[in-house]
Amino acid sequence: MDQMARNKAAFARLHDAQSSGDVEAFGKAVDEVVHPDVLIRTPLPIAATGAEALKQVGAMLLHAFPDLHIEVEDVIAEGDKVVLRNTVTGTHRGEYMGVPPTGRSITYREIMIVRFADGRIVETWGIVDVLAQLKQLGLIPS
Repeated sequence: MDQMARNKAAFARLHDAQSSGDVEAFGKAVDEVVHPDVLIRTPLPIAATGAEALKQVGAMLLHAFPDLHIEVEDVIAEGDKVVLRNTVTGTHRGEYMGVPPTGRSITYREIMIVRFADGRIVETWGIVDVLAQLKQLGLIPS
């Protein structure tokens, strides 16, 4: 298996762990696939940095949306980068960024770019459709 295929497989492992609904399994996948000092180039609603930030965001999402599922639409690998376009679905059953559970289903899209070095993710960029999340949770008019 070439390096690009290994990078795609590593990124898939991370997404599969998140879709498992198991916070501990997601944390283990982060430890295996992500460099501890990963540079996250996307604003996050937490103060943590590096791999710990990814673990906290993953745990927050799985608490709020225990049935969270990531459907991968496209995966493109070139050199040391992998680009992923996906659709995220879930049911709002736990607090999410201060919002109590609404029981509403959400569907939103993301585009993620990750850079690998020595088989681990060392840098990330992400575009998340937060507007769709907020509309579907009833926090802003649709």
